[in-house]
Amino acid sequence: MRSLYSTRRTWLHGVPAWLKLVALSLGGTVLMLTADVRGIAIAAAVVLALFASLGPAGWRQWRMLRGLLIASALIAGFHWAMGNPAVGLVSALRIMAAAMLALMLTITTRFDDLLTVLETILSPLRRFGLPVGRIALAIGLTLRFAENFYAQWQRLDDAHRARTGRSGGLRLLAPLAIRALQTAERVADALAARLGG
Repeated sequence: MRSLYSTRRTWLHGVPAWLKLVALSLGGTVLMLTADVRGIAIAAAVVLALFASLGPAGWRQWRMLRGLLIASALIAGFHWAMGNPAVGLVSALRIMAAAMLALMLTITTRFDDLLTVLETILSPLRRFGLPVGRIALAIGLTLRFAENFYAQWQRLDDAHRARTGRSGGLRLLAPLAIRALQTAERVADALAARLGG
């Protein structure tokens, strides 16, 4: 499966995966609890500065951020039209900042490292006879499939843009669904062979 993980090293690559997950959880909590426009603007500016510090490894994903920027602008515009511009601005900044935090984790964290952290977190469940390794793998694969779908969409859009000069838009849903099913089938076959399912 294609991944958004960047092999171009940044300062964040050297931070342990568990610490990045803790920072993401705390950062997301702060963003959700902050309702003041100035407070959320400061938090969003800090996140943007951290994202920018990743350099080319981060800005290579500009197209994903561009889509989030459009979605955030639509949300802000909707609230502005409803007479709540402050609520719209807070919501838009919150979404962008949270998405950038999650993207930073994805860009700088290997799948195996994330899987190890998940297994450690879930290890107490072994006392109840639950298959911790498989649960962690299921959660990890869910995350990988999400980023893989985006990577596949981006690849299809690039191919369509090269042929026609414009974005594929909703026309890409059918080929994306086909590729997603093909990927899921390959992963299922690999898991069946490895786990004996």
